This record gives sequence, C-alpha cells and structure tokens, in this order.
Amino acid sequence: MIARSNVDFLYKGLIIALAWIVLSFSAAMARDLPDPVMTPGWADPRVTQETIKQTICVSGYTETVRPPTSYTNKIKKEQIKDYVYTDLNSSHYEEDHLISLQLGGSPDDPRNLWPQPYKGSCGARVKDKVEGKLKRLVCSGKITLEEAQHAIATDWIEAYKKYYDPAGCK
Repeated sequence: MIARSNVDFLYKGLIIALAWIVLSFSAAMARDLPDPVMTPGWADPRVTQETIKQTICVSGYTETVRPPTSYTNKIKKEQIKDYVYTDLNSSHYEEDHLISLQLGGSPDDPRNLWPQPYKGSCGARVKDKVEGKLKRLVCSGKITLEEAQHAIATDWIEAYKKYYDPAGCK
C-alpha cells in the first residue's frame, strides 16, 4: 500500500507538471499577440482624425517619428525577458509598434512596443501587410483612424482576416 505522504507528493508533482505544461503552451501561443497588460497599444496624441492629412497620410511620415534603433533595441532586450521568451536572440524579433507608426501609434511609449517574433505564420512581416492596408483605408476615408487603431491594438490577427485576407495568416 502507498503511504498517504507519497500520494500527496505525487499529486503535487502532477499539479506542478500540468501547470508547467499549460504555462509553456500559453507562452508559446501568446507569441502571435502581445500581452494586453504589458502592451495594450498606445496612440500618439499628435495624430488624430483631424490631422491625418498632415501626418500619417503624408509619404515618409513614419521616418520623421521613428525612434532610433538604439532606443528600440534596448527596450527589445528588456521586453524579451519580460515576455519570458525562451529564445533570447534579439535578432529573431522585431520591436514592433502594436499600433503602427503609419496608424498613428506612439513612437516611443513602451506600452506600444513589443518583441514580435519574425518566425511563425503570423509573424512580424505578416502584420506589416495589414498595417499598410489599414493606413490606405484610413487615408481614403473608408474607415476612421480610431477604427483602425482599435482593430490593430485589440487583435491584429482578426484585423488581418477582416481587412486583408479572410483566410488569415495561420
């Protein structure tokens, strides 16, 4: 017969193992979307519906507000640790603006930045496609700036399906 203390020990071990599996799986799944607490998305207050023709709809606008890579690389390294990524190689990530600069996202607020992996079917280069599409829709008056910012900040993958490709990126 197994002693009660051994059963308790095995039970606790099983609970810990299951928790580790769930957390590991969750961390792996969360890579396509940023953590909404750490990276809720943050708009640049200088960009509004009234100013889009002088800001985001002007060719070359993003180059005038993009922060230096020395700044974003420093934040990227910190956030890779904060996001508890197992791959610590910073070259495998783009320090992405959740609300992109072309949609009036804050250039340097850490609440709008996250280390988005390049790898995967919904990686950083895929998100760039929907950002461009949303900018064209905003600048042509088909959707508002607020609609585009909300769509990209809430769930950029759903925005990709709605505005770019209904099949999605997965």
